[in-house]
Amino acid sequence: MRREAGRTLREFRELAGLTVEDLSAALDLRDRSLLEAVENGTATLSFELILRLSALLARNDPIPFVAQLARGSNPGLWRLLEDWGFGRIPLQMERERRFLNVFRGHDAARRLSDEGFARVLDYTRAAFEMALGFVADQEGLAGKPPGRRRKPSSTGDRRRPKGG
Repeated sequence: MRREAGRTLREFRELAGLTVEDLSAALDLRDRSLLEAVENGTATLSFELILRLSALLARNDPIPFVAQLARGSNPGLWRLLEDWGFGRIPLQMERERRFLNVFRGHDAARRLSDEGFARVLDYTRAAFEMALGFVADQEGLAGKPPGRRRKPSSTGDRRRPKGG
């Protein structure tokens, strides 16, 4: 796994047009041989160094880069990140992208007035929350989805009958 992480680092570094010395200098590393050892699969990366590398080599899409280097270079760190849910971030980002593409697929939505768009958004939110509640129940997920909650009436949960 370390060798694979090292190959990944080397590929990203070369794609950026950097030498090991250039990258070491950009990271302000005292021990410039560390990156060579990582690329050869004989050293691990700290999380701090993985984050610094992602800022330099993968700033447009750092999450997969961080995941790949952590998984391969430092399995103990990766297990900890997985326990914290880090591995689900790319999945959630993909889900958000797909949800956003529903909007992007309808040119008419771009021509709506602010008031019209607000009405569509309110309806979409209510429909999404209702569908989410049904599916969450089917999948046995505890709790209700977050969303708008009905304001309690001043008389409690009892409603006054109309006209009386």
